[in-house]
Amino acid sequence: MGEEKTTAVSVGIGDVLTGTVEHIAPYGAFIRLDSGQKAMIHISELSHNYVKKVEDVLELSQQVTAKVIKIDEKGRIDLSIKALQMRESRPVRREEDFEKKLTSFMKQSDEKIADLNSKLKDARSGKRRAGKK
Repeated sequence: MGEEKTTAVSVGIGDVLTGTVEHIAPYGAFIRLDSGQKAMIHISELSHNYVKKVEDVLELSQQVTAKVIKIDEKGRIDLSIKALQMRESRPVRREEDFEKKLTSFMKQSDEKIADLNSKLKDARSGKRRAGKK
């Protein structure tokens, strides 16, 4: 048991680990890591898409690669497959890109409107001068 604690210390949040699905429950899957330790992947950490049943994504004895997202005070390890998929879907980056594009568009639009208003004002004042002469 002391050996397992030593191994547990070597696992850190953010590590990417591999293991085998040992047990499937309605709320997630229990993984036997290559190091011999046990970990769990909650159903919400299986995919960015909605998962109705764990069995829709994982099966017993399946090899998985997942990222460590939490280690609690008892040394229990929580994993996420979804965290490794973020690079592909990049939902936060898309939102940031949209915000940047929208801000840039609004700034350019404001500048163009100000320029048009200035030209319109100049054109109106030019006509008034021409009409007064």
